[in-house]
Amino acid sequence: MIWLTWRQLRTQATAVLAALAALAVLLAATGPHLAGLHTTAGRGLVQQLSPTDTTLYFVGGVTVLLVPALIGMFWGAPLVSRELETGTHRLAWNQGVTRTRWLVTKLTLAGLTATAATALISLAVTWWSSPVDQAVAAGGSDNTDNFVPRIDPAIFSARGIVPLGYAAFAFALGVLFGIVIRRTLPAMAATLATYTAALLSMPMWIREHLAPAATITVPFTHDRMANYLLDSVSHVDTGKPDVWVTAERTLDATGHPAHAMPPAYTDCESIKSCIDALAKAGYHQRVTYQAADNFWPLQWAETGVFLGLAVGLGVLCVWWTRRRLS
Repeated sequence: MIWLTWRQLRTQATAVLAALAALAVLLAATGPHLAGLHTTAGRGLVQQLSPTDTTLYFVGGVTVLLVPALIGMFWGAPLVSRELETGTHRLAWNQGVTRTRWLVTKLTLAGLTATAATALISLAVTWWSSPVDQAVAAGGSDNTDNFVPRIDPAIFSARGIVPLGYAAFAFALGVLFGIVIRRTLPAMAATLATYTAALLSMPMWIREHLAPAATITVPFTHDRMANYLLDSVSHVDTGKPDVWVTAERTLDATGHPAHAMPPAYTDCESIKSCIDALAKAGYHQRVTYQAADNFWPLQWAETGVFLGLAVGLGVLCVWWTRRRLS
């Protein structure tokens, strides 16, 4: 069963692994230079990145995000559905191989290969990008929003160990859709849609609750509130360049949520005078954020969530195969 499963998987596995290996070699060849540049430039590294370095930075991140989705679509979804479409699953069952062994062998071999490949490329990208991430954490910037702290949702999912959780989840999800739908192309489409929804839902509603958040109260000053709007988000300078701001709330002089501006605010003629009016009225901003120290606790927690979901989907795959397939 192991050899048969590998023969069925080897084409798409070879293609993906070859592409990832090529990227890993490129990262290994250029990474030491980037680390050396960071040693001399410090937080100014971001402004000294070459076009090639910048391209690799973004290509690496995008690749890590795409690999789990591709695994779910091209490894997971066809793994069983292709055999169900052609009827070859009955050949194995009629040769004394139980349904459970047949499926568990496929899930184990393909799933572990997919997860290991994703983990290796994610760790390679994390290692290569670490000088840039350290420079950004120290306050380095290229005067754009292109480079953000690694705890920021824009790149958190492309760092550390969490992509291996995504890969395991996407793979198991694809297998389940393949078993239930029994047609490869619809199963691939359903896998992509569901995986994308899960990936977007995590930073929007769930991730911020996986580790204790910190809260600070920021006084109104022109420097900190240059782009302020009532109940705005991510416009307040917390003085911490490496945090993920998850919520902001404007408070009045009594410390309660403000639902309207003071009268002086409506008559101000410039941003500075508007901010000064709020400061004189005793208004301030309450900012809730995830600190940089929570990066790894969030990584472990989110990885655990997706690995748990993957195990649950795997159990459901086995149950469906034993009870519903014929």
